[in-house]
Amino acid sequence: MLILLTVIPSILILLVIVLNDRFREPTGLVLACFFWGCALCLPAGFLNSLFIWSQENADDLAYLAAITEEPLKFMVIYFFVKGRTAFDEPMDALVYGTAISLGFATLENFEYVFSAASIDQSFEIAVVRAISAVPMHASCGVIMGYYFGRYVFSGDRMMLLKSLAVPILFHGAYNFFCNYSFGLALLLLLGMYLFCDRLHHEFRREQELKQKEAEDRHA
Repeated sequence: MLILLTVIPSILILLVIVLNDRFREPTGLVLACFFWGCALCLPAGFLNSLFIWSQENADDLAYLAAITEEPLKFMVIYFFVKGRTAFDEPMDALVYGTAISLGFATLENFEYVFSAASIDQSFEIAVVRAISAVPMHASCGVIMGYYFGRYVFSGDRMMLLKSLAVPILFHGAYNFFCNYSFGLALLLLLGMYLFCDRLHHEFRREQELKQKEAEDRHA
């Protein structure tokens, strides 16, 4: 039950994103991105322990995790996804970006949940992270994917910058607020969700127009 609670939130969010893509991505590539995200926990853990957890005021520096984790996710979407033939429209970047982020969130969940002192604490951590940290990582993936998709199909380098900078800012702000007020962190998360919903709907509308144009050509 505890393992399911640790994994299911990420799987459900990823399924929503994948199934709402009108032109579905190859399952193998989505899973590869998910497992790349899992693998990123290793270098991220090393960097975080070097720059954050080794410091005396480690809790006050938790926001620095955004500067180590988001660039690692960005490297996967840039170097592993960008050149793929299946990556042929902006929505694809959003799907793959979310898969990478949720892979990261899933393995990170295991670390937090199963390092707790008791089963009761593990369940509490799993529930809290299911409504907070996992959606936060997913939101950063959506945002990164949105701007990266815009960059690839427009060549606008400002979009490339935003695909890295905006998730870092949101992630850093979330971690900062968590250290001082979980309520503020949840309020920020709500804003991130609404922002991501707008970005996702924007790509969905473009897909609908693309599909309608294709149907009109074959009518």
